Amino acid sequence: MTKCDVAIIGGGILGTSISYWLSGLYDIKTCVIEKESEVAIHASSRNTGVVHSPFYLDPQKKKILAKSAFLSYDLWKSFAEKRGLEWKMVGTLEVALDEDQHKSLEKYMTWGVQNGISENDLELLDRNDVLQKEPNVSCHSALFCKRDAVVDYGTFTRELKKESQKNGTEFLLKHKVESIQKNEKGSLITFQNNEQLRADLVINCAGGHSLDIAKKFGLAKEYSDLHFRGEYWIAQKEYANLVKTNVYSVASFPDFPFLDPHWILRSDGRSEVGPNAVPVPSSETYSGYGDVGTLISKLSEIVTGNARKLLLNPDFISLISKEWLSSISKTAMIERVQQFIPKIRPAFFAERGTAGIRSSIITPEGTFLPDVMELESSNSYHILNYNSPGATGAPVYSAYVVKKLQEKGFLNYTLQPKATIWNFEKIIAKLNILSN
Repeated sequence: MTKCDVAIIGGGILGTSISYWLSGLYDIKTCVIEKESEVAIHASSRNTGVVHSPFYLDPQKKKILAKSAFLSYDLWKSFAEKRGLEWKMVGTLEVALDEDQHKSLEKYMTWGVQNGISENDLELLDRNDVLQKEPNVSCHSALFCKRDAVVDYGTFTRELKKESQKNGTEFLLKHKVESIQKNEKGSLITFQNNEQLRADLVINCAGGHSLDIAKKFGLAKEYSDLHFRGEYWIAQKEYANLVKTNVYSVASFPDFPFLDPHWILRSDGRSEVGPNAVPVPSSETYSGYGDVGTLISKLSEIVTGNARKLLLNPDFISLISKEWLSSISKTAMIERVQQFIPKIRPAFFAERGTAGIRSSIITPEGTFLPDVMELESSNSYHILNYNSPGATGAPVYSAYVVKKLQEKGFLNYTLQPKATIWNFEKIIAKLNILSN
């Protein structure tokens, strides 16, 4: 039986980032548990790769997430420079299609400045200004954020894993959690291969599986989750430069965790349109609808659980029907983007892009949980509903989590700082200043 001080369940970008900080601050045994053969196989690689500036995040309701995204920008940029990783400055146009949406842009402009973004990096543009910048983009107005970049977060995570390993973290790959027995002294984790690990503290960063892990600890029993697959289409090479900037559109239904369509530039040179939000039975159903057993189990959970209340919401049902249509019809997907890039045609897109899945927590009231949820027991800490811009903000948000664990007495070890690429105390000081 293996013994460790801290076991992190989930080798995505958040779990790996937390392990990096722990390994750099303490001389303790930290293990990262990952069921796949490598870290960042799922959501951490299956995303747009955008390094987001948090102009669209409410500085009060989503303060920590917004500040984490803002402060992490420079950390990721310096990391890319030191590691020779792709970092492409492309900027983002957030477009409004009418006057009502323009009011949202004005709000975003205010939020962006409050979240720390320089006014030199944000600019409100009218229709003609947009046409001068991007002749193939047609809209009422737009907010241009010139500092946004695109990267490969999967590669970033794997490189950060090396830094964590250098300072002593052990990554237990191909280890899927089967069961957890807990007592006042710690937790006994049994894996599918019958190996066991005893840990004093468990940190749950399991992404789409985080709710399942929390329930193994007797937490969040009144919550459920829904999984939505976001699909993309890749522009053929001759059309990839039709627009040279990321283009997002203002969300029509901000209470739902659905992204309105956008044009995305990838770090490898591809351009894609999407996504939709297709309900699927699991956090790893990247195509089709999975096996019959999983599908039936999820449908039963929806009908009998919290999510059934969403079925009574006509806006939700209408949206879902449109999302399904855009999944089976390329034309339906492209028509959504034609609202602001009228020149594009279905024939410009011959290949599907990488699908990603967003797992959203459903509250006991039957609504989507709007923010990250953190839960704790005597020997465990759980991070649920950690979604976009989670990859952008991971370096700072993970430092924030470690600081909370210190203050709560979960990390009762002597500090023995090692040489690291980022400075923990400086980040926490900046976060505190910005959060006051």
